Amino acid sequence: MSFNHLPVMLEEVLAGLNPGNEGVYVDCTVGGGGHSRALLERTGPGVKLVGLDQDPEALAAASEKLTPFQGRYTLVRSNFKDLVRVLADLGLEAVNGILFDLGVSSYQLDNPARGFSYMREAPLDMRMDAEGNVTARDLVNTLPERELAGIIKRFGEERWASRIAAFIVKARKSREIETTAELVEIIKKAVPAAARREGPHPAKRTFQALRIAVNNELEILPQVIKDAAGVLAPGGRLCVITFHSLEDRITKDTLKKLAHPCKCPPSFPVCTCGQKPVIKLVNSRPVTPTEQELAENPRSRSAKLRVAEKICSVLKNREGE
Repeated sequence: MSFNHLPVMLEEVLAGLNPGNEGVYVDCTVGGGGHSRALLERTGPGVKLVGLDQDPEALAAASEKLTPFQGRYTLVRSNFKDLVRVLADLGLEAVNGILFDLGVSSYQLDNPARGFSYMREAPLDMRMDAEGNVTARDLVNTLPERELAGIIKRFGEERWASRIAAFIVKARKSREIETTAELVEIIKKAVPAAARREGPHPAKRTFQALRIAVNNELEILPQVIKDAAGVLAPGGRLCVITFHSLEDRITKDTLKKLAHPCKCPPSFPVCTCGQKPVIKLVNSRPVTPTEQELAENPRSRSAKLRVAEKICSVLKNREGE
């Protein structure tokens, strides 16, 4: 199947990155190349792009989409947790803009072979990197009940996590759970009928939790954001698109700490801890999709964009004097 993925909040991302006439920009989740192509289309030959993705199918699609811009981009198969190493290997000490478009792409959701969707029959996989060692099938069939419930509760914020885990463990005693459809049926049995009639699909939160656990998405996020801020040149912009409350909360908290690292008590008129701001927040509140985009791309409905800018000034006291 073709790699069709509408870039979320395209205009807002380009405004957030605020590219100039030259510089290096990094798309840490290049996917089908939608954001990257628009960036190259709207800038001149002085702007270069580095695109990262751990999914080889995504890189192949991005390479095809970016073909008109030969010489202006470099694609690297890598998890964005290795951003600093990738840039060092390319001889880049600092870059002018970085984009993270977190979560799973429409292509991955719609491709039955990947096992991400609770709406499609598929093997229980959910690996963004097809060469990863752990699949959702492994977790569902091997984890102790308490640990499985913890994952569903923590990463899915699922109120019925314990009950779902208990039903999964009971079902797997008869035979291994191998497909998405099998897991969906177990979850439906575990969630009380009244709860199934309200809110999202009963399997949505459990599938989200398993995907996050398989790909280690949240544990790496705080350090990744810090690394990205560290490799930005002064004035460079960092854009992060999130799709659920957990990753947005981590992004918000990490950016806030980078913007306000001072640990001195409020009673101190002058900072004595020596912690200097690394970034400033461009928007006090996250940017969300327009009504038009929501109509054209319903999957963008939960997206939030946060933008920060690298600074080199040092705040000497509470008044910024």
